[in-house]
Amino acid sequence: MRERRAALDRRRAREFEAFAAGAAGRLLHAAVLLTGEPPGATPRAQRLLIAALSRTYAEWDRLSGDEGEDPYDRARRELVLRFAREAAWRELSWRGRRPSGVLGRLGPQERVVLVLRLFEGLAEEQTAALIGLPQERVRVICARAISAMREPSPGRRTRPGPSGLREAGP
Repeated sequence: MRERRAALDRRRAREFEAFAAGAAGRLLHAAVLLTGEPPGATPRAQRLLIAALSRTYAEWDRLSGDEGEDPYDRARRELVLRFAREAAWRELSWRGRRPSGVLGRLGPQERVVLVLRLFEGLAEEQTAALIGLPQERVRVICARAISAMREPSPGRRTRPGPSGLREAGP
């Protein structure tokens, strides 16, 4: 009986290791986009990834069956939900600092929607179901976030380009 359980545990560990080896890079990239951390320094993103993968491993038996949920979908959902809980807490605390870069101009909800829609390639209805918002609200948030990203950053001057459109200047 113990030998059988030990064999099942080893198989479970091997399956999860294979999954994590294939999915961790993409999930970490999504976490970096969500947190807005610079690529070299990603402690928050790594914590999010480890927590999401830990939860996925805890539910691995249920996920890896024939009728189970896709492990990547489960890990992604856990990553996004953990980020949302952490972001909500940070918004309430005075210690949270705004992320840098283009995504730094966006709020946490806008970043979640953009990462899911543009980086992960989820449809509006999938994104809405994952984060618990109406589909129309996801559409509005996405449009607002894209518009905010297209605006020049406050520190950059703009000058007319050859086509008459405004281009970023030095």
